[in-house]
Parts: sequence; C-alpha cells; structure tokens
Amino acid sequence: MTTAQTDLADRGAAADPVEQRGLTTIPASVVERIAEQVASEYTHVGGAAGGLLGVGARRDFGSRPSATCDLYGTVAALRLDVGVAFPVDLADTCRGLRAYVRERVGELTGLQVGRLDIEISWLNPGIATRGALR
Repeated sequence: MTTAQTDLADRGAAADPVEQRGLTTIPASVVERIAEQVASEYTHVGGAAGGLLGVGARRDFGSRPSATCDLYGTVAALRLDVGVAFPVDLADTCRGLRAYVRERVGELTGLQVGRLDIEISWLNPGIATRGALR
C-alpha cells in the first residue's frame, strides 16, 4: 500500500461513531412531495389536476393530492388535501390513509410524523351512484 492509501485506511478505522458524524437535513418541501406521492398510492384517493389557482381544476385519481408540511426538529406536521371515490366509508378511508402516510413518510425520511390532518375537498361518485342520485 502507498502512504496515501495507508493514511485513508487509518482515518477510516478511527472514524467517529455514526451518531456523531452529522445530520442530514430534509427540507419541508421535499417531505411535502414525498407525502403527496405516498398519499397518491392509497386506494380511492386522488388530487386535483389542471386549472389556474384552483379555477378549472378537474378531479383526477391519476394526480397526486396536495400536501403541506411544517418541520419541528425530527417531527413533521402534515396536512393533506385529497379527493375520495364515493361511496366508500370516509372514516375508514381517512384512518387507513393516515396510518399509511405516517408509516411510509417515516420510513422514507426518518422523520416522525406527528400531526396529520386530512381535508377531503371533493368526492367522486361512481357512474352507478350518479344514476341513483338523479
């Protein structure tokens, strides 16, 4: 081994423990995008697509719901704005979505998801339901 390789090997052996090596910071905007993607993976949940400032937006299960995030150290407070297929049990859907987002965002970011508010901004009735409502 050359002197440079020996020096590198010596430094690697004497490296600080993992807990003391530093901190990776994830911006709130990145956590928001991760939460949006994770929420879009959940069954019966969609987002609004198109439009300008909400005008002309259409309901779309192919679009990601919107999310906002506030970070408090290693705790994320999230708010999701989603659309939901109807008829479904809204309480069960929200409970399942909340658990899924909390788990996956925690896995992907290493952050603890504290508060997670879900706003259902639209419902999308199926074709059979639309006929029954007329």
